[in-house]
Amino acid sequence: SEMLFFEMADRLAEDGWRELGYEYINIDDCWSAKQRDSAGRLVPDPERFPRGIKALADYVHARGLKLGIYGDLGTFTCGGYPGTTLDRVEQDAQTFAEWGVDMLKLDGCYSSGEEQAEGYPEMARALNATGRPIVYSCSWPAYQGGLPPKVNYTILAEVCNLWRNYDDIQDSWDSVLSILDWFSTNQDVLQPAAGPGHWNDPDMLIIGNFGLSYEQSRSQMALWTVMAAPLLMSTDLRTISPSAKEILQNRLMIQINQDPLGIQGRRIVKEKSRIEVFLRPLSKGASALVFFSRRTDMPFLYTTSLAKLHFPEDGVYEVQDVYSGKIFSGLKTGDSFSVVINPSGVVMWYLYPVALPAQPWHVVRQQAPGEGFHPVLL
Repeated sequence: SEMLFFEMADRLAEDGWRELGYEYINIDDCWSAKQRDSAGRLVPDPERFPRGIKALADYVHARGLKLGIYGDLGTFTCGGYPGTTLDRVEQDAQTFAEWGVDMLKLDGCYSSGEEQAEGYPEMARALNATGRPIVYSCSWPAYQGGLPPKVNYTILAEVCNLWRNYDDIQDSWDSVLSILDWFSTNQDVLQPAAGPGHWNDPDMLIIGNFGLSYEQSRSQMALWTVMAAPLLMSTDLRTISPSAKEILQNRLMIQINQDPLGIQGRRIVKEKSRIEVFLRPLSKGASALVFFSRRTDMPFLYTTSLAKLHFPEDGVYEVQDVYSGKIFSGLKTGDSFSVVINPSGVVMWYLYPVALPAQPWHVVRQQAPGEGFHPVLL
């Protein structure tokens, strides 16, 4: 009901989420009445949303937040509520704009491939024609298998701001892994499609629910960040645990996720030891590395070097562990280093190139002259 969204808006505004960039509060399926009104307009369920969507949007906006809503390009939504057929696209876009909606997720249940090919671009035009900035999330590629030739990512990037490529996430580690596997297997197609204003969406963060352990929660956050995924939480912020909140509010993680270059990361190493390494290039020559363990037995000591990970020769880096916050300087491309990765867990690094000779602001973090660099165990 509307009370859930009023309360979530309060939590976003008061518990430090909004300042970190969590500014959209999104309504999913099943919000509307089962019938349109006499003029053919969508209307919210009068019992569950008695004050209407406009009042909810006003409440959300007053707290410096934005409101998202759900629609479906078909005869019905996936939950069996009125869909947006092709003849209703313009009307529904106008309705959402009049209500003060800031984001639309348009699903694809009960529609054909032909209707989707016409309707998704048509909704983009209709939203733009309202004159209200509305982020447009499309489920189009997910209904077409997510891959060429059925999916044209060049066209998609011109039509949508973000899109669901693959299956819905479930509250389980198996579900997280299946999404990660699909994205990694198809990264040559998917990775170039992402960029500022047009993103691949591997679906929501399930951190704070019931399906993931602490280590797995840290892994989903790091892997979604390195994939440049939109960070959409799906959890109850009224009862969230301190550990889940700490993961979701990690400032450096969010800074990496929101990097202005908007380059999606890639899996660059897949070891027989079941360790995988992901790399995301960032602005100002920085990068993010995620060392991920698919092992389930015990912590694993993984040894490598930046040279093995194809970093430029003669580079020197300052490294910050994204979760622990530990910083160490002077890591050269050729230096061997080791990390201990927990089962189903990650170690995530933010690497920043250090100019040689050291710039003044780096001096305080440099080791004393002559100490040299020794392999660091984190």
